[in-house]
Amino acid sequence: MVDCSVKLELPKWYDLHAHFRQGEIVAPLLKHHLRMGCAGVVAMPNTRPPVAKVFDSDDHPYESIERYLAALRPAGADEAFEVIVPLYLTRDTSARMIEQGVSSGLLRAAKYYPPHGTTGADQGWHLSGFMDNGVFRAMEEAGVLLCIHGEEHQMAAEQYFDRHTNAEAFFYRERMPRLLERFPRLKIVAEHLTTQVAVEFVHQAPDTVAASITPQHLIYTVGHLLQGLRYHLYCLPLPKFDEDRAALRQAVTATDNSKFFAGTDSAPHTEKVTSCGCAAGCYTGGIAPQLYAQAFEMAGSDLASEEGVDSFRRFLCLNGPRFYGLPIPKETFLLERAEQEITPLRLAGQEIVPLPVGMEGKGESPVSIPWRCLE
Repeated sequence: MVDCSVKLELPKWYDLHAHFRQGEIVAPLLKHHLRMGCAGVVAMPNTRPPVAKVFDSDDHPYESIERYLAALRPAGADEAFEVIVPLYLTRDTSARMIEQGVSSGLLRAAKYYPPHGTTGADQGWHLSGFMDNGVFRAMEEAGVLLCIHGEEHQMAAEQYFDRHTNAEAFFYRERMPRLLERFPRLKIVAEHLTTQVAVEFVHQAPDTVAASITPQHLIYTVGHLLQGLRYHLYCLPLPKFDEDRAALRQAVTATDNSKFFAGTDSAPHTEKVTSCGCAAGCYTGGIAPQLYAQAFEMAGSDLASEEGVDSFRRFLCLNGPRFYGLPIPKETFLLERAEQEITPLRLAGQEIVPLPVGMEGKGESPVSIPWRCLE
């Protein structure tokens, strides 16, 4: 029988992969993260234009880390809230840009997007370009983390999502081994894993490699996306098959897990289906720890037990900041196993549909999840 009275007091946690966009919507999005016990974030740089230069004074026609951080601070990301903005890697990125960014203290991580591989990845460049132009070498020498969207680009549709292979599996079989061989000291975050192949790669990789996993990839499979075409689950990388989800669940719930941590990839799309296709990303702001707790229990973890809580704490609160070199907060937050109703949101005059609501397709009707966060 499930113990319905469970309360978990946990160190505040870091969402090490989240999207906050630009303009008036940033403040309410940040507020949602604060309300769910977040101590800091890695704010993804695929804005428009992308955050692809360090200083505002640089000549390139991009947003800068300097200016984006300045926009996030008054929106709610004060000095007590840790914010890392990775540099979006483009064909204009140079080793000198990396070196100067590190010297300024603004540059701590950089993000690789496969060209046109996801929403906002149209400025991405092929991986081999950064391997050969000195960028990855400069990052390795300066200790800059590489956040990597691990999917192959420009694949034939038959290979992109096939029974025996897919864009992520190909990338971790073919590209990542070469990257590690060339740059063995480069710290790499393999982001939003979805496949058994990628999980096995991270397990076997040296301690310079760790990985983030989203709540949606722990809870759902591609069948949930396709059955009734629940497009609110459409994200990239796509959810995969049951054996892949099982590998993810086993990785995060393992009692000795030290490599896998929370990164929601929460994406506040105000228009999910467009004339260009379906926007990739699920909104889980405000409810991510609750969904992770739900996923752990779905995986068979007993969050009323010391062992279950320890595994959950490792994944949500400890492994990520340790890999990023961030302090473990002394402040705590509470999770309680009690139903929480979720409804569509109205933020800065725009509607955002949280993932659980979109999966139920109930419009304005509330949808319940089994955990809630206590402020």
